[in-house]
Amino acid sequence: MPQQTLGIDLSGRIALVTGSTQGIGHAIATRLAEAGAVVVVNGRDGGRVEDAAARVRDAVPDSTVRGVAADVADADSTAALLEEVPAVDILVNNLGIFGATPALEIDDAEWRRYFEVNVLAGVRLIRAYLPGMMERGFGRVLSISSDSSVVVPAEMVHYGVSKSAGLAVTRGFAKVAAGTGVTVNSVLAGPTHTGGVEEFVEQLVGSDLPWDEAQQKFMREHRPQSLLQRLIEPVEIANMVAYLSSDLASATTGGAVRVDGGYVDSILP
Repeated sequence: MPQQTLGIDLSGRIALVTGSTQGIGHAIATRLAEAGAVVVVNGRDGGRVEDAAARVRDAVPDSTVRGVAADVADADSTAALLEEVPAVDILVNNLGIFGATPALEIDDAEWRRYFEVNVLAGVRLIRAYLPGMMERGFGRVLSISSDSSVVVPAEMVHYGVSKSAGLAVTRGFAKVAAGTGVTVNSVLAGPTHTGGVEEFVEQLVGSDLPWDEAQQKFMREHRPQSLLQRLIEPVEIANMVAYLSSDLASATTGGAVRVDGGYVDSILP
């Protein structure tokens, strides 16, 4: 095997990051662009997609970034995306929804919605892009998962179950790609500082506290297992994604790689 440098170089690779107009997805798109990848930013709203793509270009002036608006939780919209972007080298299934709802109040429609967005959207894209990756002998499929896939929270059981299913999807498709040079992994993100999480924190601890105090209270009362004892910043998730997207991670596949701040109290994953 040829000797590799420790730098992450994604030059010549095409990367699609779903749900990348903000938060973790946008941080991932930016980090992949910094590593040299041609990046496709995705979201449902065309205006927000173009704005997000422009922000990546501003952050990485020599980058090649395009925006494609599509709802990847919808089969027809996904088909339109595949016409625009027929092949990728790096697929990051980042799109996801979450929210606090008492478990006994989650109806069938909401269970289906979480499955459509958090599981089936990623399956559709893997099914579309994986064969080409396998034929070319290189590919990286990454699904952004959550500590909730292992430690299912009582306040959002439907989210935890959907993320647990995502880990099984990753493991199964990694077996499909066995021996082809394509790796398939999940990134297990811990409690991360995004706009959506700020709203979630307010739901649980109230909106009358300054943000720093609210965050500390949230971690203390609702995520006391965290060894980091703070919310993770999106760029910290993006750093792991960039590594797993590179040639350096060629022997890592079928895994749930943790960037959880030590939140999951187990040895594996």
